[in-house]
Amino acid sequence: MPKYYCDYCDTYLTHDSPSVRKTHNNGRKHKENVKFYYQKWMEEQAQTLIDQTTAAYQATSHKMPNMPPPGMPPPGMMPPPPGMMMPPPAGMPPPSGLPFPPPGGMPPPPGGMRPPPGVRPPMGDLRMGPPQNMNQHRPPPMSSAS
Repeated sequence: MPKYYCDYCDTYLTHDSPSVRKTHNNGRKHKENVKFYYQKWMEEQAQTLIDQTTAAYQATSHKMPNMPPPGMPPPGMMPPPPGMMMPPPAGMPPPSGLPFPPPGGMPPPPGGMRPPPGVRPPMGDLRMGPPQNMNQHRPPPMSSAS
């Protein structure tokens, strides 16, 4: 009877029957060998991709033009007017310590006050939060007639 060779385990099984193969394939060592095989294959694929990217980058002789650091206007451009400055990146406090005005150029409400009832806040001002009564526009629950 011919022997069965397992490529993952690099071993021969003593018998070539479906039950012996099934037992071998469900074994801990075989599963570890399969996992190791594919992990190694993925690492090789990643390294090949890295090598190709590196070779393509080195093949191009294009250099980046002398660019200013991020946040600075390119040479020859005027900086934006003071009211049009972009807010700092997330996680960085504003330069003056005060919040930026909401979109539309309106100043923030004094002391974080809400507008009086019935007065709608400016469209861009998200600091006002959700409406006071979220259930006023919800349809009534349906009754089940049993």
